[in-house]
Amino acid sequence: MKRRTFLVTGAAGLSALAAPALLRAQGAPLKVGTYGGYFQDSFSQHIFPEFTAETGIEVESIGEPTGEAWLVQLEQAARANQAPADVSMMSQVSRLKGEAAQVWAPLDESKLTNLGNLPEHFVHRYEDGRLYGTGAVSWYITLVTNTEAYPEPPASWTALWDPANADKLGLLALASNSFLLEITAVTHFGGTDILGTEDGVMQVLAKLAEVKPNVRLWYRDEGQFQQALESGEIPMGQYYHDVTGLAASNGQPVRSTFPKEGAVLDSGSWVVSKASQMLDQAQIFIDYMARPEIQAKLSRNVGTAPTVDRTLTDLSDEEFAAVSSDLPPILPRYDLYVDRADWVNQKWSEMITG
Repeated sequence: MKRRTFLVTGAAGLSALAAPALLRAQGAPLKVGTYGGYFQDSFSQHIFPEFTAETGIEVESIGEPTGEAWLVQLEQAARANQAPADVSMMSQVSRLKGEAAQVWAPLDESKLTNLGNLPEHFVHRYEDGRLYGTGAVSWYITLVTNTEAYPEPPASWTALWDPANADKLGLLALASNSFLLEITAVTHFGGTDILGTEDGVMQVLAKLAEVKPNVRLWYRDEGQFQQALESGEIPMGQYYHDVTGLAASNGQPVRSTFPKEGAVLDSGSWVVSKASQMLDQAQIFIDYMARPEIQAKLSRNVGTAPTVDRTLTDLSDEEFAAVSSDLPPILPRYDLYVDRADWVNQKWSEMITG
């Protein structure tokens, strides 16, 4: 029920910079940073031990602070030729900002034999074509409803605009985590290309503003919305597919629906600090994580959607449906929250949540 608490991290990653920077000798552990809490625990239990057993590479698990705090630490450490973690799982906005600052070490494609398993949007390159990162894990944001309030599932994101749903919605509060701009663009403007200009973004914001009479709660606290959804106080909204499915399996009257326009596919990616002395070991780890059987294991044990094509895995229909969908996803325009972040946040506050 609280599976997404893996996104809430304590100070586990904060002590990494406090220790003196020592050149780690051969045989030292590979430091792998993941989101903390449940996520870190799941990797430590289900992934790292088998990786070590197969490769002989010991792993030291590092819990990352949330948001962009970890990127700031990695940037500061890299200037001093230190690596708080060799491999890090980064949000896409942080990954792009790190790309702009040249924080990530280029990877040797010849050593990544499983790279071809990943779709293009999970293969990250510098402008000059050098590979520097790959998709690590992904998850969906879907249209969720209380089954007692809505006996039939909604089929489309257009339900958010339906006057019948006045004062019934719970929506994520930030442009950069709700991806409501992308949802609106796909639903009403034929795709996210319109978000490529400020004039286009303003058109989308104006359309999105029409949902405001239907919104009961703009939420930052996921637990608050989940409780309101389960009780029926806020019977519709956007939420995480995996968490909603877990709640339903525990008897809560909730459902997750993949709308016909697709659900939002958010994700984290693997990158390597340019200050790491463990590039060879890091590439072995990244290649290992791109194997279909490892992605299937993550789906079963961590609840993430596979970053490789479904047909490559041995997930059953039921297992796959618990974490993913065959419908083409709505892919966030992460560049919008990097290149125009301040402007988007200002307009978002003025037109949507203000």
